[in-house]
Amino acid sequence: MHAENSLGRSTPPGESTHCHASGLLHGHSATLRRVLGALLAFGALCAFDGGFYGLTGAKGVPRQWLEGSPFRDYVIPSLILVGVVGGALLLAAVAVFARWPRARLLAVTAAAVLLVFLAVQLSILGYVSWMQPATAAYAGLLLTLGLLLPGPTRQRQ
Repeated sequence: MHAENSLGRSTPPGESTHCHASGLLHGHSATLRRVLGALLAFGALCAFDGGFYGLTGAKGVPRQWLEGSPFRDYVIPSLILVGVVGGALLLAAVAVFARWPRARLLAVTAAAVLLVFLAVQLSILGYVSWMQPATAAYAGLLLTLGLLLPGPTRQRQ
């Protein structure tokens, strides 16, 4: 005898009939991987673009924002944006698309790296752009989707 879960699907005896996010996504892990991988790749592209923009002088971005900071120009923050943030996002995107066993860990780590970069930026510059809360929301989405991604499975011995 099978019970029905909240989606009206048959559930074998002994299994929960509750609707969990992981259960909902179980059949949709390929879609989750495509969406998360695309979002991570998009973030890497944006980080590379922003970093290279900063390395070429950041025309239109006031240097006054850096007053009182440890930086006299945008070179060091741009190198961090390209190498650390962009690199983490790109590595995570590759891992998600390639189904690496540690893809979940890399995706969550990339989101955390972006959040730390943003927190440091806010502590130095303060709120200066609508892109800061948008980036925080984006990083939160990456973190959420990364946590929903299935982790590595352990082999029974």
